[in-house]
Amino acid sequence: MKFEEMPYSRIDMEAVRKDFADLEKRFTEADSGEKQFAVHQDYYKIIGHIMTESTLAEIRHDIDMTDEFYKGGQDFYDAVMPDIQNLNVRYQKMLFHSKFRPYLEEKIGKVAFKNIELAMKSVDEKILPLMQEENKLQSGYNQLLATAKIDWNGETLNLSLMNPYLHSPDRAVRVEAWKKYSAFFSAHKEELDDFYDKLVKCRTKQAEQMGYKNYLGLGYCRMMRNCYTRSDIAEFRRQVKRDFVPFAERLHERRRQRLGLCSLHFEDEGVYFQNGNPAPIGTPEEILEAGRKMYRELSPETGKFMDFMCDNHLFDVIGRRTKKTGGYMTYLPDYKAPFIFANFNGTSGDADVITHECGHAFQGWIVADDPIREHADITMETAETHSMSMEFFTEPWMNLFFGARAKDYVDMHFEDSCCFIPYGTMVDEFQDIIYDDPSLDPKTRNEVWRDLERQYKPHLDYSGNDYYEQGGFWQKQHHIYDCPLYYIDYCIAQTDALQYKVWMDRDYKSAWSSYLKLCRLSASDFFPGLVKEAGLVNPFEDGCLKSVVRQLTDRMNL
Repeated sequence: MKFEEMPYSRIDMEAVRKDFADLEKRFTEADSGEKQFAVHQDYYKIIGHIMTESTLAEIRHDIDMTDEFYKGGQDFYDAVMPDIQNLNVRYQKMLFHSKFRPYLEEKIGKVAFKNIELAMKSVDEKILPLMQEENKLQSGYNQLLATAKIDWNGETLNLSLMNPYLHSPDRAVRVEAWKKYSAFFSAHKEELDDFYDKLVKCRTKQAEQMGYKNYLGLGYCRMMRNCYTRSDIAEFRRQVKRDFVPFAERLHERRRQRLGLCSLHFEDEGVYFQNGNPAPIGTPEEILEAGRKMYRELSPETGKFMDFMCDNHLFDVIGRRTKKTGGYMTYLPDYKAPFIFANFNGTSGDADVITHECGHAFQGWIVADDPIREHADITMETAETHSMSMEFFTEPWMNLFFGARAKDYVDMHFEDSCCFIPYGTMVDEFQDIIYDDPSLDPKTRNEVWRDLERQYKPHLDYSGNDYYEQGGFWQKQHHIYDCPLYYIDYCIAQTDALQYKVWMDRDYKSAWSSYLKLCRLSASDFFPGLVKEAGLVNPFEDGCLKSVVRQLTDRMNL
C-alpha cells in the first residue's frame, strides 16, 4: 500500500487497556507453553497496530510541523506512550516469569528474554508522569529547531536548508553561513540550556525513583545494552583516544593541505576539496531512481527491496520550511513497510540517505516475514552496522549520483567516516560525565564539552566565535536531547563498517555474503555472537581499533 493511502486512526486507550487485560487473562489461564505462545502471537498484532498508528502520526507530524491535526496526534502519543510502555512491560513480566518459560525461550530466544529483563528495569507506573514530561521536553526542543528562520540573501531558510552554504567551496560564504547558523543557537542559548537542564533532571528523577544511582544505569537498560557495560564502553573510548585520534588528525592534516589552508578553522570542518564537496547530480526524483538502479544491480534482494520502497512511496526526502530537521528510518509493522524521512538539500548527504537509511530499511525489509517479532529488536550498534556498512558496499555505484566526481565522493566519505569516530565517542563521554553528575550547571557543561573537544579533535579552532569557543556546539546535536546515550552505537558500528571496507576491497563477494548473513541474523544472538558469526572482530576487543588503523594506514600510505 502506498504511504499516502495508509489510513490513520488515533488509538483508543480504553480499548488498548482492555486488549492487554484480555491478553493477561488468557496468558494466565493457558495451561501449556503452546497455548501461551498462541496468546503471544495475538500480542504481536496488538502492539504492532499501536506502533503503526503512532508512527504514522509521528511521520506526518514531522513532514509538516505546522499541521495542527498531526501535532495533536504527536502530543497525544507523547502523553500516552509511557502508559503503553508500562502495559507492555507488565505483559512481558508474565512472559518472563512463565512456568513454561523453557518452551517460550526456545521459541522466542534468549536475547528476547534478556531484553525483557532490561525493559522491566526501564519503566514503572510510578515514573509515568516523568516520562510524559520527558517526551514533552523533547518535542519542545525539536519544535524550536524545526521553526528556525534564518535570513539568507533575502530567503528565509531553516537549519537543514543552510547546509549547502555551511559547506560552500567559497570560504567567505561558509564563514558568513556559520555566523548566521550559530547566531540562531546563540540567540536561543537560554532556551536550549533550559530544555537540557530539565531533561537531565527529569531523567535523573526517573532513575532515582527506579532505584538507580543516576540516569546512566537506567539509560543503559533503555538502550538495551544486553551484553556490554559502562566499563566496556569506557575502555572503547580509551582505545579511540589512544589508537584512533592520532590517525584521524593525520586525515585532517591531509585535508588541510588539500584545501591549501594555513590552518583549519571550524568553518572548514566537513569541507574536503577546494572546488567544493561533490554534490549529487539530478533532482530528488532522479536521485531516487539512481538508487533503484544501484540496488537492482547490487543484488536480487536489494533490487526487490528498493522497488518496494519506491513503488509504495516510502520516502519523504524533499526539504521544506515546516519540516522537522534531520532524517531517520522507521517501520510500519501492519504493512511490513520501512519508511525513510530526510531533508534533501543538494549536498552529498542526499546520497547518504539512499545508502545509510536504506541500510536500516533493507535489513528491516529482508526479515519482515520472520514470525518472531522479538528478532526485530536489534540493539543499536547492530542496527547502525547495517546502515554504515551499506554506505561502503554501495561505493561502486557512486557515479550514478556524482558523475565525474564519484571518486571524490568515495574519498570524502571514507575520511568523513573515519573522522566521525572521535566526534561520536566525544558525544558519549560528554553524556557520561553529565549524567554522572547531574548537578552541573550550563556553564560547566559547556566547559566539559570544550575540554573534550581538545582531547578528541585537537585541530579545532573556534577563534572569532564566542558561542562555540565557550563550548556551545553540542546543542545542535539532536541525539543529546532526544536519544541519550545513543551516539556511541554509531562509533561501534563504524568500527564494524571499516572492517567491512577493508574486507570488500580485498574480496567484495565474500564481504557482501557476510553482510547479508548479518542482516538475516537480526537479533537472534547477542552482539558479540553476531559479529563473530559474520566474521568480524568485536570492537570491544582490545587491539581491534589498533588493527583497523594499521590496515587503513597501509591502504592509504599514511
